[in-house]
Amino acid sequence: MTLLGQNMPWLRSAAFALVLPAGCQYESRARRGVAGMVCEMVQRGAGSRSSRQIVAESDNLGLDRSSSVTTAHTSYGAAMPTESLDEALRLYTDIVRRPHLPGDQLEDARSVSLQELRANEDEPAQRVMIRLKERHYGDDLGHSPQGTLAGLQAVTASDVREFFEAHYTPRGATLAIAGNFDWERTVDLVEQLFEGWPQAPEVPPPAAAGTPGYEHIEHPSQQTHIGFSFPAWSYDHPDYFTLRAAVGVLSDGMSSRLFDRVREQRGLCYTVSAGTHSMRGVGGVFGYAGTTAERAQETLDVTLAEIDKLGATVEEDELDRFKVRIHSQLIMQQESSSSRAAAMASDWYFLRRLLTPEEIEAAIDAVTPAKIAALWDQLPKNQYRIVTLGPKPLQVNGSR
Repeated sequence: MTLLGQNMPWLRSAAFALVLPAGCQYESRARRGVAGMVCEMVQRGAGSRSSRQIVAESDNLGLDRSSSVTTAHTSYGAAMPTESLDEALRLYTDIVRRPHLPGDQLEDARSVSLQELRANEDEPAQRVMIRLKERHYGDDLGHSPQGTLAGLQAVTASDVREFFEAHYTPRGATLAIAGNFDWERTVDLVEQLFEGWPQAPEVPPPAAAGTPGYEHIEHPSQQTHIGFSFPAWSYDHPDYFTLRAAVGVLSDGMSSRLFDRVREQRGLCYTVSAGTHSMRGVGGVFGYAGTTAERAQETLDVTLAEIDKLGATVEEDELDRFKVRIHSQLIMQQESSSSRAAAMASDWYFLRRLLTPEEIEAAIDAVTPAKIAALWDQLPKNQYRIVTLGPKPLQVNGSR
């Protein structure tokens, strides 16, 4: 396990992000959703604590805690008063190393997972973006952490135990700590807590296998939901920050291209946005628009037209506005121990090193309209993946 730390002595808090190689990309097709069920089950009693005792101790320590499953990882995090850090690390060591995984609570965990799945199915925008991610990366790499109805119903107690033993392992795990804490003492504590953690064989991730094209999901509604993506560089690419700046001009803030020219000037939709998305070695630009069925076709046409012409038309003043927003975000991150811990874990996964705020500022400041124009021309914007949900399909240009 890699241990990362940044001391932020001006804070009164500390936070950690514990990231394990236990994402949904390691699920079998017949057990889609097992990673999320394991994430739920490990918190239902661990070490000498029952499920209720874990909750009570977390509250007594003042933990603002979270857990999540993504494609590559299962993550546990908490922010707390700095004096609670040692006990919080002891608690989470038991959770990820010595969970009870009680068989009599499997159905409760399954019920939670099924409710989350059904909640997503009731959200049209979520349905579109989940399906878009599957089309963009392929089913093995792009499927949803929420799993499938069949997969969740098939998961057994032995499936939970097997997934835990295979993927809750120090190989590929990262513990990132930020805030006001003593580094040397914390290193000693972590070594004591995680000593002897059994290794497991490394499991290679599936390859991306997305395909361009258009797909429509029939849904009786007065609205149409539009998701679109195309391949782009991931966070570990040398030109990522140029890409990030280009997409920032396109869709960061109320003065961005999509918000101003699609929503405000034309009134075509009630929301429109785009952003970068990264996995290791592969990524994309993903976007969404929500509109009425009558205006859906024009919304799609105008949105894609704005994307297509962006590179050669970026002006210095709109790029400067994006840079100001990034600088502001970096300043705010330095006031949040939990944000910094999460950023450190992400940097290590993608880059195998940590980026300082100064490095990020320098990379962003070096972006020019000319660099954006050169990058934008290289992107395969003729490989759109487009998913719509609404009463009728849209017309999509054959070159897309």
